[in-house]
Amino acid sequence: MKSGDMEEILKREKKSWKKGISQTQFIAYGFFCVIMAGTLLLMLPAASRDGQCAGFLECLFTATSASCVTGLVVYDTWSQWTLFGQLVIITLIQIGGLGFITVGVFLSILLRRRIGLKERGLIQESVNALQIGGVVRLAKKIIIGTCIFEGIGALILALRFIPEYGFLKGIYYGVFHAVSAFCNAGFDLMGHKGAYSSLVSYYDDVVVNAVIMLLIIIGGIGFIVWDDIERNRLNWKRYALHTKIVLITTAILIFGGAILFYLCEKDHLLADMDGKARILTSLFASVTARTAGFNTVDTAAMQDSSIFLTIVLMFIGGSPGSTAGGIKTTAIVIMLFGVISSIRGTDGVNVFGRRLEDDAIKRGSAIFSLNLFLIVAASLAVMAAQPELVMSDVLFETFSAMGTVGMSTGITRELTDFSRVVMILLMYCGRIGSLSFALAFTQNKNTPPVKLPVGHIAVG
Repeated sequence: MKSGDMEEILKREKKSWKKGISQTQFIAYGFFCVIMAGTLLLMLPAASRDGQCAGFLECLFTATSASCVTGLVVYDTWSQWTLFGQLVIITLIQIGGLGFITVGVFLSILLRRRIGLKERGLIQESVNALQIGGVVRLAKKIIIGTCIFEGIGALILALRFIPEYGFLKGIYYGVFHAVSAFCNAGFDLMGHKGAYSSLVSYYDDVVVNAVIMLLIIIGGIGFIVWDDIERNRLNWKRYALHTKIVLITTAILIFGGAILFYLCEKDHLLADMDGKARILTSLFASVTARTAGFNTVDTAAMQDSSIFLTIVLMFIGGSPGSTAGGIKTTAIVIMLFGVISSIRGTDGVNVFGRRLEDDAIKRGSAIFSLNLFLIVAASLAVMAAQPELVMSDVLFETFSAMGTVGMSTGITRELTDFSRVVMILLMYCGRIGSLSFALAFTQNKNTPPVKLPVGHIAVG
C-alpha cells in the first residue's frame, strides 16, 4: 500500500478512532494518566527523605514538571526525594521526553505484536512525522538513538563525576543528568552543594558544559531531523526542507543568543570570569534557555536585557517532534517569512526555493497566537492572585512553564496553590502542544459542508 493511500485511510478513521476518541485526545489523556501515576508514586512515604507523604499538589506539580520535561520544582530534587523518588522522576522524564506512545510501540515490537494502522497514526501524531509511511522504523530509530546518545553522555559525565562522588554515585549522577539533559528536562541532583543550585558549580567545567549542551541540542532538533541526517549523511542538498530550516534556525539561535547574552552580561555576571568561562557560560545560557532548564549562573541576578533575551528564546523553544517545547523553530520561521512575504507582496511563503503549504502557515500562526494568549492569561491570573510578585518574575515563570523550560528567578516556591495549578496547566499545554490541547476538545465536531458568505474588514 502506498503512503498516500495510507494517509487517506487514516484520515477517514480518525473520527471513529478508539470509540470516538481522537488521536490527539488519546495522547492528551495518556499524558494525564502518566502524570497521575507519577503523582501517586511520589506521594508514597518511600519517595520522601523524611518518610512522610508529600502533599498532593506538590507531588502533582513535580510529576507534571517531570512528565512534561520542564524542570520547575517546588522541592529541591536531591533534598526532598529519596533514591526511589528520584527514580520515579527520571522515569517520568524519559517517558515524557520520548512520548509514551513511542515507548509503548517499542515494547510492542519487542513482544512481537502487530503494529496496526491506528497505532502507526498515533506514532505519526506523537512524533510529528511528516508522513505515516516508515513511522515504525522511525520509532525504532528514536529508541536506539536515545540509548546511544544518553549512554555516551552518561559515560562521559560518569568519568567526570566518579573522582568527585565515588564510583556508584558518579555513575548514577552521570546517568541521571544525561537523561535529564537529552530530554530537555533540567532536573538535577546538585542540591547537596546548595538547594536549587543546578550546575552553577560547574560554570567553567568544559566537559560538563559540552556534554550537557550537546545532549540538549541533539534532543531538541527533533527525531525527524535525526532520520533525515542518518539517511543522507552530510549531503546538504538531499536534506528535506524541514531539516534545513531546523538546522539553520537552531545554529542562529544558539550562536546569536550566546553573543547577545555575552554583550548583556560582560560587565555584570561575566565580569570576573576568564575568557574560557565567559564563552562556556554564554553558550550554555543560550542553549539551556531553549527548553532545557539547567543554569550555570544565578538566573535571578541577570540583567533585565538578559531576562528578556531568555524569555524570547524560551518562547521559541526547540524543534517539532523533539524532546523540547516552545512554539518550535519552524513556527517562528513561518511567522518571519510570512511577514516578509506580506511586505514584498509575493504569492505564498517561500523558503529555500519551496513554497510552504497553507496548512503549515495556519498552524504556525495558530500556535504562536495560542501560546502567547495562554501566557498572557496565566500571567494576569497569577499577578492578580499574588500582587506582591514582581511582574518580570511572573512573566519569566509563565514563559518558562509554557515553553517547558524550567528556568526560574526563584518564585516557584512562593507560588500559592492557585498559581501552582495555573503553572501545572501551562506545563501540560506546553508539552502536548497548545494547538493539540485545543483540538482535543474540538476536532470531533462536525464541520458544516456549506461555507458562509465572504465578509470584508480593514486590517492594518
